[in-house]
Amino acid sequence: MKRFLLLVLCLLALPVVAEPLDFRLPGLDGREHALADYRGKWVVLNFWATWCPPCLEEIPELSAFHEAHEDKDAVVLGLNYEDISPPQLKAFAEEYFISYPILLNGDLKPPHPRLMVPGLPVTYIVSPEGELVARQVGTVTAEALEQFLARQRAGKDKGR
Repeated sequence: MKRFLLLVLCLLALPVVAEPLDFRLPGLDGREHALADYRGKWVVLNFWATWCPPCLEEIPELSAFHEAHEDKDAVVLGLNYEDISPPQLKAFAEEYFISYPILLNGDLKPPHPRLMVPGLPVTYIVSPEGELVARQVGTVTAEALEQFLARQRAGKDKGR
């Protein structure tokens, strides 16, 4: 009986590990994107809309960060959060020189229950293992993303 109780206590002491975050959405590029396809890299998930002024302000920042990291350790995925036709969105993306993949989330529901959208823009950071580690409601800058990754690499600040 003592062994059984010890076993139960040991099992209860194990940390609860959340399943890696995953979802699939069609991209403006015509292919389906699964979050699992980006395992091994940091993923910046940015919910945005064309009618959102703060969202437009951060597009150059997100593009710069994506261009600096896409071949190395991080990517940006823009999740468009509005009812807009793909041709209109494609024209918008070209006009604003968006360099990162844009995923179509036209049904206005977050693609995963752990991704809440209290307002736009909202940005989530997913670790290379698929763990949701940070959320920022409001604009982000390339510098803030760089600092976050630097802290993570240094082993400090495991998220917010």
